Amino acid sequence: MVRSLMFIQPLAIVNLRACAIIAGKAMHDVKGRKKVDQRVFEMRTYYAHTSKMDALHARFRDHTCNLFEKHGMTLIGFWSPTDQAEAAQKMVYLLAHPSKSAAERSWDTFRKDPEWLKARDASEIGGPIVAKVESVFLNPTDYSAIK
Repeated sequence: MVRSLMFIQPLAIVNLRACAIIAGKAMHDVKGRKKVDQRVFEMRTYYAHTSKMDALHARFRDHTCNLFEKHGMTLIGFWSPTDQAEAAQKMVYLLAHPSKSAAERSWDTFRKDPEWLKARDASEIGGPIVAKVESVFLNPTDYSAIK
């Protein structure tokens, strides 16, 4: 009996360590980033003024994306409609936030950021580029591939 306990005890320790390692990995995604228990997503649709979509894309590419990250917003992706005429006036993107209240705080600090104000003003020297913005907050379903 003593001999079998001597054999079982090291195996139990190894198994406990393996469980701890597996549990630790379960807390991180495939890229090693810490998984978030619950996020809220924000789908934003921008409608550009006529002939201003290139300027809108440039502002996002050159300034806005970095500022989103600076203010705690996680970029998921950007999309343009497949229809050329629609793509000339509409852009859709998705952000992730820890919560809706965190999103509100991020947007508040973003809108006051001097870098943003400078980039916005510079991009609108020839007039406003955004005609309309729609924002929808989304919760992932229990079967969603992304949460």
